[in-house]
Amino acid sequence: MTTSPTKNLTFEEYLTYDQGTDNRYELVDGELIMVPLPTADHSDEIDLLLEVFRAEINQQKLLWKAKRDVGVYIGKSSNTDRDYSLTSYVCILLSEDWAKLKAEKRAAVLRTVPLMVVEVVSTNRKDDYVDKVEEYQGLGIPEYWIVDGRDKLVSVLLLDNGRYHRTEFRGSERIRSRVFPMLVLTVEQVLSA
Repeated sequence: MTTSPTKNLTFEEYLTYDQGTDNRYELVDGELIMVPLPTADHSDEIDLLLEVFRAEINQQKLLWKAKRDVGVYIGKSSNTDRDYSLTSYVCILLSEDWAKLKAEKRAAVLRTVPLMVVEVVSTNRKDDYVDKVEEYQGLGIPEYWIVDGRDKLVSVLLLDNGRYHRTEFRGSERIRSRVFPMLVLTVEQVLSA
């Protein structure tokens, strides 16, 4: 992640922050951290996941949305009392929560807990495998996927009794999801998108 000019923002200031570019930022400990654009491979993986999740939502007639680049308000740091908001590559959320975000006419950042988030591992592996695990677990997100092209696996972290339990899927293994129990998708399909 690349850091923008240091600025101690509140969550409300972050929601309306506009520097006149299309750069995307997360709010980490009150500071804006620029989120790099995905690679072409990552973008294709994200597109495939969105298509598959949207098909599942439609088939099951769920009142959910599968969205790209939605922020999730984590809360305040216990160390600094400054705000945190992370942006996942894919977010599964309730349709009513999306409608509220649209009505606000501000940055698409959830203040409610999404059903599921997906991250695609890029340059800083610690972000996805350590930092975001702690943040998403602490927030109580029921399911968190980590798509890792380098190690050719998809990790699915399921929340049980306040702790994530991780299962790794590889190759032609069917990815098991609690949010989408009928899903038929393999790691090969995701990584060859």
